[in-house]
Amino acid sequence: MGDVLLCGPAVRAVAQQAEVVMLCGPRGADAAALLPGVSERIVWDAPWISAPAPPVHQSAVDELVRRVRAAGVDEAVILTSFHQSPLPLALLLRLAGVARITGASVDYAGSLLDVRLRPGEDLDEDLPEPERARRIAEAAGYPRDDDDHLRLRALPDTSDLTGGPGYVALHPGAAVPARMWTAEGFARTARLLVDGGRRVVITGGPGERELAQTILAACPEAIDLTGACALAQLAGVLAGADVLVSGNTGPAHLAAAAGTPVVSLFSPVVPAVRWAPYGVPVVLLGDQHAACRGTRARDCPVPGHPCLTSVTAEEVVAAVHRLRGSRAAPAPPRERAERCERSMADEGVSA
Repeated sequence: MGDVLLCGPAVRAVAQQAEVVMLCGPRGADAAALLPGVSERIVWDAPWISAPAPPVHQSAVDELVRRVRAAGVDEAVILTSFHQSPLPLALLLRLAGVARITGASVDYAGSLLDVRLRPGEDLDEDLPEPERARRIAEAAGYPRDDDDHLRLRALPDTSDLTGGPGYVALHPGAAVPARMWTAEGFARTARLLVDGGRRVVITGGPGERELAQTILAACPEAIDLTGACALAQLAGVLAGADVLVSGNTGPAHLAAAAGTPVVSLFSPVVPAVRWAPYGVPVVLLGDQHAACRGTRARDCPVPGHPCLTSVTAEEVVAAVHRLRGSRAAPAPPRERAERCERSMADEGVSA
């Protein structure tokens, strides 16, 4: 979900000149439907992207080639993250008859790419992901517009679920365990916020109900929306929040796209300068110099998960208060990246 949302500014740039068919994995499909500029989606589970990876079957490859041909695609802009290669997809798109392909690759691309950006030469290694995607689109001939922020299509009114605006949203879950703060930390945060007069809404997927129950045991006054929202509804809930408290997970980027400030409990297994919530006020918490830094681990490799267990609920509540009412115009993208780098050095000041 987050990968797709962070491509939003690049998608809008392409959509100014062409009809956009968005090819993405099943976990990003609903997010693609929320992006302004997307006319059609092709959903395909790439064996070199997903974890766990699906098997490679001729029938699945044939289906992708058929669908790309049927959509009349004549050009592709492949928006990979810094650790992904565009070349497997470029090969399949060539087989589907796509005439012009742009991507960023450290490896020799041969005839697979017509426009190739070289990370570290043509692309700064520490660009935030939305800026990386925009640079790739620019190289393809689609210049950026004046709006660098993440954006969403019109969202549903969710006041019947939340009781109206003016609450703090807590999203305790994450698909990757290494990026999760403790349930006990979220529970104490909820308790402190409610005791301080704040309304609290808990969000999460159907598989996170047990996690929500830990929080509700400590704070039964919280509104539990775990498993109750489709993605567009979740976006509406996050748009109505004063602040979201979350780990580095898709809903943090969904909140940023909705314009909501984020208290980001950020495990440094991936770099915050690339992956912190983009274009909104953020307080980054967590030890960004912990031993797990840059490992891209899915499960914490350090006993006790110290990068995040070192964060207290009191620190989180203080960060919520700092961000309350901060829906001001965000800093320009490069300034935001520089501030994020400084926040990593200072271990958790506003980014």
